[in-house]
Amino acid sequence: MNTEHSTSLRDTVLTLVGILALLGILKYASVIVVPFLLALFITIIAVTPVSWLKNRGVPDILSIGIVLLTGIMLLVLVSLMLGNTTVQFNESLPEYQARLHELTNTITMLFQEKGVDIKAAGIFDAVDPGVVMTFANTLVTGLADVFSNAVLIMFTAMFMLFDVLDFPRKMKAVEGSGTEGMLDQIAQLVKSTNDYIAIKALMSLGTAVLIWLSLELVGLDFALLWGVIAFILNFVPNIGSIIAAVPAVLLALIQLGPTNALVVIAIYGVVNTIVGNIIEPKVMGTKLGLSTLAVFLSLVFWGFLFGSVGMLLSVPLTMVVKFTAMNNPQTKWFGILLSPAPQKDEIPVASGKGQ
Repeated sequence: MNTEHSTSLRDTVLTLVGILALLGILKYASVIVVPFLLALFITIIAVTPVSWLKNRGVPDILSIGIVLLTGIMLLVLVSLMLGNTTVQFNESLPEYQARLHELTNTITMLFQEKGVDIKAAGIFDAVDPGVVMTFANTLVTGLADVFSNAVLIMFTAMFMLFDVLDFPRKMKAVEGSGTEGMLDQIAQLVKSTNDYIAIKALMSLGTAVLIWLSLELVGLDFALLWGVIAFILNFVPNIGSIIAAVPAVLLALIQLGPTNALVVIAIYGVVNTIVGNIIEPKVMGTKLGLSTLAVFLSLVFWGFLFGSVGMLLSVPLTMVVKFTAMNNPQTKWFGILLSPAPQKDEIPVASGKGQ
């Protein structure tokens, strides 16, 4: 009994050491891994329109070419539109930060008149609004640096798409090899990841367009930039939409005043409620299979490991980790911790030995 326990403990320790070593390698090789992950992300989004064209008689190579060319044209268009906006935002950032500093001083003086010393409490030292204003530019610039390898990413996505289209034939070729159960699970993981990313991309695009047009009507500067950030951060469940709203609300407070800042808050609230809480659950139909804490920690972890792209893909990457952990006896406990709490009727009841 002690031998079995020590063997199990040893296997668990070796598995954890192997995972830590792998993560260290991924961090060291992030320059290579990040473009690969982005190509995988593009592939998962593109496979749906490619399959749609293929089912209507369009040859594989032409279907892939049409979808990738359309994606490149859209990317170039957005880059041209966003490039000028980002330059202007960089030029205006010091002015906005100065205004924000004046605003915080005004708020501090108002509270001091009421007998509350905010400055002594260190509130603005702990939470620096100026950092929030630079966050938007940092996020977009980080993604722009990644897309500097656009040729490599697109070629990788193209070859991935060819392999994805051949996947059903590969599945048939391995039938009878004793791996049907594992292959079915992998196929289910691929399908659920594909569905999640494709639907999330569509919902994020709808959110971004609504935010962009609404902020243009309000008259907020750099409305396109806030729309792009809304698109990116909408991939982060629970907190992404909140993070996306903060810099836009601060800019509205500085540029348009408190009343219009409340209007901007209302815009983000209404759009995210309609798209995120009403439309998206009906379209997606299934839950992520991850706990709320796991979603938040995955954002921090993958963001640390791979930067902006890691934040963007935090949920799909964590879904893959959960799948891998659940299919390994030594790490199944970790997969369970990543999952939501089971319902009472799903918890096995241990039977007493003396019964």
